[in-house]
Amino acid sequence: MAKHINKIKELLNILNIDAALIKSKTIKKYLDTVTGSGIHLFITKDKSYAILDGRYVEEVKEKESDFEIIENTPAKSQKSHFDIINNIMNEHNYKVLGIEASAYSITDYEKLKNYNFSVFLIEEELNEVRILKDKHEIDVIKKACKITDDIFSKVLKHIKVGVSEREINAWIQYYSLISGANKMSFDTIVTSGPRTALPHGRPTDRKINSNEPIMIDFGIEYENYQSDMTRMIFIGEPSEEIKNIYETVKRAQKAGVDAIKTGALSRDVDKVARDIIINAGYGEYYNHGLGHGIGIGDGAEQPYLNQSSNVILKDNMIMSCEPGIYIPGLGGVRIEDDVLIKDGIGVPLNNTTKEMIILEK
Repeated sequence: MAKHINKIKELLNILNIDAALIKSKTIKKYLDTVTGSGIHLFITKDKSYAILDGRYVEEVKEKESDFEIIENTPAKSQKSHFDIINNIMNEHNYKVLGIEASAYSITDYEKLKNYNFSVFLIEEELNEVRILKDKHEIDVIKKACKITDDIFSKVLKHIKVGVSEREINAWIQYYSLISGANKMSFDTIVTSGPRTALPHGRPTDRKINSNEPIMIDFGIEYENYQSDMTRMIFIGEPSEEIKNIYETVKRAQKAGVDAIKTGALSRDVDKVARDIIINAGYGEYYNHGLGHGIGIGDGAEQPYLNQSSNVILKDNMIMSCEPGIYIPGLGGVRIEDDVLIKDGIGVPLNNTTKEMIILEK
């Protein structure tokens, strides 16, 4: 049974268009449909269609009841998917078709312009549809965050002097998959020592030393929705400078979470956290936005918390809050939670401690 079709139909009315053509895996996942590349979802004001080749017929029949299935296998048919869409548009006297701007090629766009209807590009509008989460989405993301906390606690037991970044990454992958994750949300970040100054550093064969920072930034995909968490670990006491950086980032992260509330302007939330880092003398070493939306995550996810974002925050939005300081040659610190706005205030969904985690040597 597909989800959120009514939200797409509401969007048709808002945009004053007759139908939408969906191809991206992201929106198919949002609708909870089969995500194969040979499936085009055609949603009109009156009805929804899945136009697909023969590889997907049985799978879609098993899963869907909200779409009329139209098989169109290229080897058997002289018609393109676009010809079928054109027939339906003509049959119902539809005049305007919306298509995902990033999912279809320029060639596709030019082909569609040859038919008897207007083509309207939609992209940000679909992202905005996804920005407010319903109860099911919130419950699934909460579960993903709970699993993420549990994975992290298990991985901690394997971190010791001499273990490589790649080995830590392998344990994260292992525990994620056996805990029910479909896959990782993104390429896991595991860095250590001076490499923690790389905000998106990938794991290497570098071995962990005592008294240095270890950054772990990972998330899982669970039932199509994602989590994203960053924590720092130390084996033995870090240097005083790293401790100072850690405490600065922790204060900025808490201030950011506290500023996430209904009615707040997203760029103002970024400024609250950023000002703490700037005032501590580390402004030049903070080189990214405070956060981004949490959800399906395969494409752009609103709201962004950065210096140019104008989104007004509302209840049922979920976003990351992840300030960081990165000093080349020394190392970096980032602390990140996923934050839900509930009853007007930001509520972190991750329960892993944000106090400094110092393991015994």
